[in-house]
Amino acid sequence: MKRQEDKTYLGKTIFKVEGHKKEYEITWYTKHRRDWDYSLHFAHEPGDEEQLLAVDHKLEEDDDFFDHLLDAAWDTLPENEVEEDSEETDLK
Repeated sequence: MKRQEDKTYLGKTIFKVEGHKKEYEITWYTKHRRDWDYSLHFAHEPGDEEQLLAVDHKLEEDDDFFDHLLDAAWDTLPENEVEEDSEETDLK
């Protein structure tokens, strides 16, 4: 995760899902640290589109799964790049 010059955040998480052959990558983006946009794709090479859609559905429906993957990206942000605004401390 990196804080951009315009104070937005951009990061990624690469992960595996049990029973799936390919790894996935999520690219995360936010302007305000409250509302996160993401793009899900295969990490290295194309895979089964139905499995990708199932993972995307899980991201939409399972807040814990979403938060776990977002936290993995957030944890890579250097402490000196975290915005100091105390009113925006909630990542979700």
